[in-house]
Amino acid sequence: MNLAKTLRPLSVIATAVTIFSAAHAAEPIKIGVAVGLSGANSVVAPAVVQSSQLAVDEINAAGGILGRKVELEIVDDASGAVGAQKAFDTLVYEKKVDAIISMETSAARNAGLPIVARGRVPFIYTSFYEGHSCSPWMYVNGWVPEQQVAPIVDYMMKTQKAKSFFLVGSDYAFGRGMLGFTRKYIEQHGGKVVGEEYLPIDGTEWTPILSKIRDAKPDALISATAGGAPNVSLAKQLKGAGLTVPYGNLAIDEGTAKTMGDVANGMYMSASYLTSIDNKQNKHFVQALDSQFGGKVKTPNELSEPQYEAFYLYKEAVEKAGSTDASKVIKALQDVSFDGPRGPVSMDKSRHAPLSMRLGQVQPDGSIKILQTFDRVDPGAQCPNIK
Repeated sequence: MNLAKTLRPLSVIATAVTIFSAAHAAEPIKIGVAVGLSGANSVVAPAVVQSSQLAVDEINAAGGILGRKVELEIVDDASGAVGAQKAFDTLVYEKKVDAIISMETSAARNAGLPIVARGRVPFIYTSFYEGHSCSPWMYVNGWVPEQQVAPIVDYMMKTQKAKSFFLVGSDYAFGRGMLGFTRKYIEQHGGKVVGEEYLPIDGTEWTPILSKIRDAKPDALISATAGGAPNVSLAKQLKGAGLTVPYGNLAIDEGTAKTMGDVANGMYMSASYLTSIDNKQNKHFVQALDSQFGGKVKTPNELSEPQYEAFYLYKEAVEKAGSTDASKVIKALQDVSFDGPRGPVSMDKSRHAPLSMRLGQVQPDGSIKILQTFDRVDPGAQCPNIK
């Protein structure tokens, strides 16, 4: 046997493998963002896009992930189910992204989940939502009702002496899920719900519901809309109708509150993120946004900060797994943590995150005054059967 002739083909194969591996390592890691650039979430989407871009730019400036640059793919989900199906199809099958990190309405999330499962793509859902949405391919770093409702209801009962409540929501999974939980919580704590009304997710005419609120004479009002535009229209019409009942909003974010001017004044909210959080990570986040986007910067908020944070959680998971292999990354996501603007966050409780919650009240200038803080609130048993 001619050993030299035998070894030459092997060396050629080894060289080819090395070249292939090097080429693969040089390929960017693609992360998809499906978000409501149009529709109900269009008010909050620009801040979400900015925080996504900031995270990617910071990660790339620090060497990327496993030495590979990160590439952002942003697609409009139109804030609803039909748009989300198109957006997720594009990201999974056309763009062939390695992961999806998205702030979306519940309708959009529910429509996208089957596509994520078929494509076997890791998905970090960054929006607060109604809870108990589970998939082997999804993790969540936003709050759920078990974390968010109690601070508002308890404060109204104790401080405002509220005993009767009127509930108003958008007619889809988030609105009904949030208010269903809220009704149970109110009744379990000795309160009474004197009305519960819904408007379609894209509805803007609240007058018939406002008439019912006036007739019911509740001690307090609590709403759970699709965020963004519905929050604005409801608050404006409440003020226009002269209804001054204490108002707790389960879907308002700081950015939207600041755009609403006087109509949001006095509104109560419960959030895991506010720009006034005093730690070095939050100061960096706010200053970095200002530096990168200048006069076009959007107020960072409860919907955009978790989006920023999720890119780092994904980075930690990939580095722990040593690979972008989907099954390995999904397993690693339950074991990683990121110390960001909200403090240390890990998605290790039924694929959800324990979060410190802050009860706030909107001030005349749109800023949020923190009334109380609740440390590391457990999300409860959200997805106990997902392994």
